[in-house]
Amino acid sequence: MAAHRRLVLVLGGARSGKSAYAEGRATALAGPHGRVLYVATAEALDDEMARRIVHHRASRPASWRTVEEPRDPAAAMRAAAPDTRVVLLDCITLWLSNLLSALQAQDDGTPEEAAAEEAVDAGVTGLLAAYQAGTADLVLVSNEVGLGIVPAYPLGRLYRDLLGRVNIRLAAAADEVVLMVAGIPLQVKGHDKT
Repeated sequence: MAAHRRLVLVLGGARSGKSAYAEGRATALAGPHGRVLYVATAEALDDEMARRIVHHRASRPASWRTVEEPRDPAAAMRAAAPDTRVVLLDCITLWLSNLLSALQAQDDGTPEEAAAEEAVDAGVTGLLAAYQAGTADLVLVSNEVGLGIVPAYPLGRLYRDLLGRVNIRLAAAADEVVLMVAGIPLQVKGHDKT
């Protein structure tokens, strides 16, 4: 009997240890010879982000395959090699930012809330469908941005609200949800079965 696949959602604030924990979790799920596909959603739009990307690349095992897909991570998951054991998507937060930026460019301003919700809903539906159709475990990284102050501008409030809804949907579908606080993983849902 085949082992149950796992969907793991790792949440936390900036510099909370999300990526390091997710990488460790992906390694554990893959086992000693399992293939990991790292789906990166970051884009090097400035020097500082380019340095962050270089740092993240250097921290990953050389055996992992990396695909950069800022707007359609589901497509990267569907194209994963058949022997991929784990897909690690880092991160939902930047994917949503990229999606809203594309909508903002089309609208020359803050995107309409209904259009943004529709695009984001379709993206999450596609992501979950790609996981369900595949054979690999999935580890998702996302930020928890709803604990701070209310953003002072409409696009910031739209982003915060949409990410909160995305995280709720992903957490509902996940087998395991971990909240990172100051580098410490707090198990919110499920438990580590590796």
